[in-house]
Formats: sequence, C-alpha cells, structure tokens
Amino acid sequence: MPKSTKGANIRFRQWVTQINLRNNKWEVSKETGSPEQFDIVVLTMPVPQILLLKGDIVNLISEHQRQELESVSYSSRYALGLFYEAGTKIDVPWAGQYITSNPCIRFISIDNKKRNIVSSEIGPSLAIHTTVSFGVTHLERDVEEVEELIFQQLENILPGLPQPVATKCQKWRHSQVTNPAANSPGQMTLHRKPLLVCGGDGFTHSNFDGCVASALFVLEVLKKHI
Repeated sequence: MPKSTKGANIRFRQWVTQINLRNNKWEVSKETGSPEQFDIVVLTMPVPQILLLKGDIVNLISEHQRQELESVSYSSRYALGLFYEAGTKIDVPWAGQYITSNPCIRFISIDNKKRNIVSSEIGPSLAIHTTVSFGVTHLERDVEEVEELIFQQLENILPGLPQPVATKCQKWRHSQVTNPAANSPGQMTLHRKPLLVCGGDGFTHSNFDGCVASALFVLEVLKKHI
C-alpha cells in the first residue's frame, strides 16, 4: 500500500521492468499494473539491475557509460532473520559480533539490543550475515536449503538458541560494492531533459557514508535541473 511522506507517494515492492520516453516524460512500466509517467527518474538499484531494464533506456546509455556500468561488481551473501516470541531471552553479552572463525557466518546482530529497545510486548530478533565465500558458493541453491546450512553453523556458534517463531532467509545477490563506477563519482546522468540519473553506492563505496555521499551528488544534479 502506498505511504505518503511530506507529499511523496511511497510504494514498496514495485518491480520496474521498462523505462520509455513518452511526450517528454518518463513512462515507467512495472511487472504488474499500468505504466506511470514521471518528470524525473532517479535509479538507485544495484547497477546490474539497471542494465537489465528494457525500453528506451537501453539506447540512452552511451557505449562509454555502458562499459563503466558493466565494470561495477558486487559481493554476494545471504542474510537470515530469526524472530522470537515476546519474553524470549537471548543470553549473550553483546549486541553484535563479527565472527572470524566460521566458514559460513560472518556477523550476528541482536536487533533489540543493538537498538537499545526493551519491550515486554515485542520479542527479540537476530540478523545473521554469511561470509562472501559462502554466499558465492551457494548463490544458486534453494533458499530453504541454504537456511538449513546457516542454522547448522549457528548452532556451533550459539548452541542452545531458542526456537524462533518465524524466519526469513534472503539471498543478497548484490551485497557490497567491490568495484564502483570509477569515472562517475556519486552519480551518472543518462538523460537531461527529462532528467534520468543513476545513484547509489555503486557510484561511491559500499557503506552508509557512501550512500549518503551519492545522495548528495544526485541532489546537486536535481537542484541544477529544477
């Protein structure tokens, strides 16, 4: 369902498939639903997904830009979320821990401790990130199979964990940027009128600061356009 924040109509889980130029506006097509038109489009998905888009955008990317986009690379990993009933105790002294001695698991976070949330109504949750080597090795395996492998390794690190009431295993195909777009620091403008610009950590570096830095570069482009 769309959410409205300061006049912005925010929609989640919209899979964009095509971007076409129609009457000096961008017509954006999704996997489901009718196409919609926009004055400005900013793309911040992983760069390989930009290159998969169909429509007029394919011909708007110059050969030089395409080569630069194709040079961007990412690591891959899995993330596993474990969710527990209210009142469940996770008996460890830390909120987050990097794991260096396990071939599968690299990081574990206890979300409520990390956020300093104490509640009698909401149960704790764990977030587990795998190593890059594990992610690459098992990238094309069935997610349910991978979840079981992660559980087996988690038992070695945190034996006797309570049984979660729900789990969510996510394949993170484009995790951290290993090689950003070198010649387009912060953003890449594909078209000026109407404006079509790409941003995200693929154009800076892969952490929160990199995302913020790209957002500021994109903002400068928007300010000049508007």
